[in-house]
Amino acid sequence: MSTGTSQEIIKIMELLQQVRVIDPGQQLDQVVDVLIEDGTIKAIAEQIGDYPPQAEIFSQSGLILGTGLVDLYSHSGEPGNESRETLKQLAQAAANGGFTQVGILPDTLPLINNAETLETLQSRGQELSLGRGNLPQLNFWSAACAKQQMTEVGELAANSVGFTSQHALANLNLLKQILEYLQPWQKTLALELHQNELTTGGAIREGEDSIRFGLTGNPSFSEAAIIAAVLEMVAEIATPVHIMRVSTARGVELIAEGKVRGLPVTASTTWMHLLSNSRSIHSYNPDLRLEPPLGDQRSQKALIRGVQEGIIDAIAIDHQAYSYEEKTVPFALAPPGVIGLEIALPLLWQHLVAEGEYSALELWQALSSRPRSCMKQKSKAIAVGETADLVLFDPEQKWIANRESLHSPAANTPWYNQEIKGKVIKTWVN
Repeated sequence: MSTGTSQEIIKIMELLQQVRVIDPGQQLDQVVDVLIEDGTIKAIAEQIGDYPPQAEIFSQSGLILGTGLVDLYSHSGEPGNESRETLKQLAQAAANGGFTQVGILPDTLPLINNAETLETLQSRGQELSLGRGNLPQLNFWSAACAKQQMTEVGELAANSVGFTSQHALANLNLLKQILEYLQPWQKTLALELHQNELTTGGAIREGEDSIRFGLTGNPSFSEAAIIAAVLEMVAEIATPVHIMRVSTARGVELIAEGKVRGLPVTASTTWMHLLSNSRSIHSYNPDLRLEPPLGDQRSQKALIRGVQEGIIDAIAIDHQAYSYEEKTVPFALAPPGVIGLEIALPLLWQHLVAEGEYSALELWQALSSRPRSCMKQKSKAIAVGETADLVLFDPEQKWIANRESLHSPAANTPWYNQEIKGKVIKTWVN
């Protein structure tokens, strides 16, 4: 006679009581109870009175339950610069900040410009996201060109979320070739347009502030001229493009005109360009050194309105970790970029939602549903039967951004060692 043992299957039950649900896909902003069982939404009601006794209860007033955040693009230190930040540390930082998807740019060492490198990183990303750490899905962009030569985009198209390319006015013929070659796949080409011959190497946007602070200015028309040229090309070659890091008022106007014309164009700005402007550079803090540089107050306001109106589709985090030594240099010599995956949501909430610039739904659209649309994904829904792809956020909790609280080992942010209001409590990854 055989004998055996039986084990009771223990389900993970979580009840969120009177939580404010923000679902931009369904245009929902309401206070309800939500029951989650083993990562699936089991019930949503005004009040759930009958729930399992083992359920973990979240009953703190004022909590927000939103669809998982999506970052279109950030930079990974792995491979090539693991001393800055590993892929695992980046993923942990993203989960700590409420992100369930993060796009990884191809500027790694080696560059993601061949099938072997892409497959290796995708395997690493799947290993992380399928592990026990509840880490986000990593979406890898591939480089469309390297050293002024087009890569073998055909072998990369099936597995890449899209392609990225950096273009100046001097190499638009190469861009034309890439657009034509990508057209049959209808894969999005994300364009970095901030490095071109019109920038004059400026570390600050040209204007009153560049004169006041004694720094070489980068004129705003350096961005507008290349955006205008790209849009004219896209009008002839209907390959979808995404314009990254829009930073000027004129850039917003040009993209609005392109959308009115029905061009297949989407765009993003970074969270830093919404929260700061060139006047902040009076401190010469190298953590404010960005590329493209922070705009003036007029451009900042235009970007805020552009996101609100959907002209600028998404807010990108553009997270980039650097070592202390790399960033501790004079402002103009500092490498451009900041970390932000763990602090962007609370800071955007406090500066834009709490101050009345955006509604909660408008912010969540720009951080969740519209980034998905840019990648041709369907919006996630907070509905019974749906797999939980969620973030639980407390807009009132205060904490200090430092080595103990951040998962990223990097410190290159103007808010390091400062108190931040608003904290992600939990992230559920689909």
